[in-house]
Amino acid sequence: MILWHNPRCSKSREALALLEARGEAVEIRRYLDDAPSIDELRLTAQTLGLRPIEMMRVKEALFRDLGLSKEAEDDTLLAAMAANPKLIERPILFANGKAIIGRPPERVLEIL
Repeated sequence: MILWHNPRCSKSREALALLEARGEAVEIRRYLDDAPSIDELRLTAQTLGLRPIEMMRVKEALFRDLGLSKEAEDDTLLAAMAANPKLIERPILFANGKAIIGRPPERVLEIL
């Protein structure tokens, strides 16, 4: 079980606390420090069953500053997330061959 985690994010902290309260062994990936590659992001989108835009923080100022839009090509969005992991929605839990975005945090429990 791997959690793409941002310790400064309250939702990410809540998801981790839920998992730990259940006694789950969670490997933490601080994705801001250890940014996923384009290939990892592509696989993540596939595992989530989402388009790349659906796993992005589109309200981040950086999204607009980079000239991105909801109509941008998937490859453009994947490259933007790889170069700027702050744009990745968080947290994302990978477990049991599945992945889920923990928004709200309780959603992480759905794939256990």
